[in-house]
Amino acid sequence: MKIAVCVKYVPDATGDRHFEDDKTVDRVGVDGLLSELDEYAVEQALQIKEKAENPDDVEVTALCVGPDSALDAVRKALQMGADQGVHVVDDAIAGSDAIATSLVLAKAIERDSYDLVMCGMASTDGSMSVVPAMLAERLSLPQLTLASKVETQGDQVRIQRDGDVATEVVGGTMPMVISVTDQSGEARYPSFKGIMAAKKKPLETLSLSDLGVDVGDVGLSVAWTEVAETTARPPREAGEIVTDEEGSGAKALADFLAAKKFI
Repeated sequence: MKIAVCVKYVPDATGDRHFEDDKTVDRVGVDGLLSELDEYAVEQALQIKEKAENPDDVEVTALCVGPDSALDAVRKALQMGADQGVHVVDDAIAGSDAIATSLVLAKAIERDSYDLVMCGMASTDGSMSVVPAMLAERLSLPQLTLASKVETQGDQVRIQRDGDVATEVVGGTMPMVISVTDQSGEARYPSFKGIMAAKKKPLETLSLSDLGVDVGDVGLSVAWTEVAETTARPPREAGEIVTDEEGSGAKALADFLAAKKFI
């Protein structure tokens, strides 16, 4: 069995994130990391491998599209336990939206015969949640999305999808595309052994020309979505201190909460 896991390199949510002059997210001048939501997809792929009758027969490939720094996302997946990595990097990709990104990912996936293509439920920067469905359409594969639980037996896959009012159990036959939620299970931390082993794992770097993708089909100029305006987050204001004078602190606190309509 071959499993491709799509991973994304995103700006660190705890860092100082900002936009470029063209209103695209700055992915070079800020610290980045493997999207937390994609870590769950890596984890589920590794669990499928570990639960297989012969784990050595299951190969997990981490696939990422992004700038040079995005290689760190692939390395993190390798450290977690993925067997090999593929990094698609090309200056023309900058500014691509989900439609163009799904095109590049699909072309990279088509280079091999994968039984499963796994994704996180969304990226922590764009939060569009549409790339898995777009991939399924481009690859002409069925899709099982927003899985909180994944089980495989032979070429059969069954997922549990938890909704607001009901829980569904849905099944399908490989090959297929699966997306998993952050309820699917805690992602593992790379061990020291895993970090050292990752340095020797195969890592392939590809360009758009390697995939046969026209540069006119990607990038900001052909994006279907556009950021019209951005506003910087206002600086945090100093808090108000409630002084308890002769037992009046509780009333002052209640008045403050009421004025803010918290109570």
